[in-house]
Amino acid sequence: MREGPDISRLASLIGDPARAVMLQLLSDGRALTPSELANATGVTQQTVSAHLGRLKAGGLIEMRAQGRHRYVSLAGPEVARALETLSGLAAQIDGPKVRTGPRDPDLRRARVCYDHLAGGLAVRAFDSLSQRRLIAGPGEELALTRAGEAFFASLTIAPEVWNSGRRRPCRACLDWSERRSHLAGGVAAALLARIFALNWARQDKASRIVRFTPAGVRAFEKTFPV
Repeated sequence: MREGPDISRLASLIGDPARAVMLQLLSDGRALTPSELANATGVTQQTVSAHLGRLKAGGLIEMRAQGRHRYVSLAGPEVARALETLSGLAAQIDGPKVRTGPRDPDLRRARVCYDHLAGGLAVRAFDSLSQRRLIAGPGEELALTRAGEAFFASLTIAPEVWNSGRRRPCRACLDWSERRSHLAGGVAAALLARIFALNWARQDKASRIVRFTPAGVRAFEKTFPV
């Protein structure tokens, strides 16, 4: 007799190669049209529509209409976090490779994971926050300490982010390339938005890469010393 949630249903949804590519394309938080997904995966729009119907029924994506177009996005950050973890696990299992994660050094250094920062710089920030006891908690479930609340307030990230109750403010997310944790949750999403607002970095329009300026790297490393 089966006990616990039925993971086989989700596994079958993600396990199809075309659907897996579609989900990964949506992992940077963008909403894409079915036509864009068809072009990226190399399958027909009719096939894409069938795949999207199954993903929507499985609760992995959301679809909304705006004007003449339909847009597809991940159902939430939990889906992106699961995909990031599976990407790391797949890379670890798929052959005796020493290098983990993407080959592109820019993608390894900094990228978007749904709505927060991932990659080497994100892991540095997590280490800095942990070492300075600005975040604490058992396992993946984290919380800001009082010093952590003061730190993020100094970055003009409003207390409402960690007091709203609509979403966990902090969570450890296993990084695909680094195989160590980076910060996810509402605070991490607000931090990435602040990084963009300060012009420390920008996201590539055609990829998940986050490109920091030289001044942005210096400011980031000063903000998150290790």
